Amino acid sequence: MADSPHNISINQKAYKVAELLHDTPDVDVFKFKAEDGYRLKFDPGMFVMLTYSNPDTKEKITRAFSIASEPEGDTVDFFIHMIHGRITSKLETAQVGSVYYLTGPYGQFKFKPEEDRKVLFIAGGTGLAPFMSMLKYIRKLKSGTDVVLLYSIRFPNEIIRKEELEQLEKDIGMKMVITVTRQENSEGWNGEKGHIDDAMISKYTPDIMDRTTYICGPLPFVKAMKDSLAKLKVPNEKIKADVWG
Repeated sequence: MADSPHNISINQKAYKVAELLHDTPDVDVFKFKAEDGYRLKFDPGMFVMLTYSNPDTKEKITRAFSIASEPEGDTVDFFIHMIHGRITSKLETAQVGSVYYLTGPYGQFKFKPEEDRKVLFIAGGTGLAPFMSMLKYIRKLKSGTDVVLLYSIRFPNEIIRKEELEQLEKDIGMKMVITVTRQENSEGWNGEKGHIDDAMISKYTPDIMDRTTYICGPLPFVKAMKDSLAKLKVPNEKIKADVWG
C-alpha cells in the first residue's frame, strides 16, 4: 500500500525548521517540515541522515539522528544533544525557516505493534527519541500495546519532553519509570535513583520473558543493558538495540 509506513523510499529532500524548542539544559528539539509538503513514511525507531550544506563554501556535514515523531506526522522531529560538534555547531545558529536536508529513512531498529504486544523500552538520554516515535504511533493506532519504559537520565531537569511523556503515559496506560544517576544533584527527586540494572529491570518487569526489549542510547549504556538482560537469561532474539554517539 502506498500510504503504509512500511513502504520505504530513500531520497534527499529540503526541509525547513518549523519549530525549535530549548527543552532541557543540553537538548534542543528540532521540528522540520519538507519544503514540498511531503510526509515522511517510516517504521517507528528508524533514523534519517541530516545534512547541513554551507551556501557559500558548499561544504556538507551529515549525521544520523533517530526520528522522534510519528510516521507521516506534520513534522519530522529530533532530540539533539547540543555538544558543539561538527553538525550541532551548525544547528546552534538555526532559526525557524533555516534549510537542511534529510535523507532516509534507514535502520533495522523498527517497532511493529502487530508483532510485539508486550514491550520493555530502555532509553538513555536522547536515546528516548525513537521511543517517543513508537509511543505516539501506539497512541495513534490505539494498538493497546503493553509498554514499560525505563528512562535513565543524569539529573531531574534532563527529562526530554516531560509533559508530553506524562500525557503519553496516561493516554496509552504505559508504566513509566525515570531514574536519575547523578544523585548528588537530585534534591526533591522522589523517583528511582541509580543506573538501570538487572534488579531494576526485574522490579518493574517481572514478566520480562514475555516482552520484547528495545534499547537505545550510547554504546556503554547499550552494552550495560545487554549484560543486565543476559543475567536475567533473556534470549538475544527478544532484544533489539540501537546505538548512538
